[in-house]
Amino acid sequence: MTDNTICWFAARMHCGAELSVRERLSKLGTENFLPTEERTRTRGHSKYEHPIIPGMIFVRTTKKRACELPNNMGMPLRYLIDPATRTLLVVPDKQMDDFRRVLDLSISEGGLMDAPLHLGDRVRVVKGPLNGVEGNIVEFCGHTYVVVGLMGNWFARAKVPRAWLELANECKN
Repeated sequence: MTDNTICWFAARMHCGAELSVRERLSKLGTENFLPTEERTRTRGHSKYEHPIIPGMIFVRTTKKRACELPNNMGMPLRYLIDPATRTLLVVPDKQMDDFRRVLDLSISEGGLMDAPLHLGDRVRVVKGPLNGVEGNIVEFCGHTYVVVGLMGNWFARAKVPRAWLELANECKN
């Protein structure tokens, strides 16, 4: 990776600053992803956006630009460091895309199963809006979910019919 390769970087900040940091990054034209969910206040019933991973945002830019944001532009970001390379931790595009898609969607349609799957199997979604997403199969309260991990620290799940799943290539015999 060169300093001019565009990549996803994971960055920490103070809890409570996530929405303002996202807004500042967007105003600077820097692509970013802040996982949020919509919540409703108990009093007044107003809705608001709440970060799912407190104090964390993902920034897609070059390494050079990523370093300029906190050092020259005053952005309150502290990037995660890859212990093996001792440089900024890069999140692969496919992993980030799968994570975002699973966070954005939960589906409930069904169909026929082509092959038996076991809990924990590495699977690929072959149908529906999550087509191409890879993750692990889990069951919770009688429903089947695909779970996608991001850097081994955060996980997103979406309900997917078993009929829409197949074993991922690396697991097929």
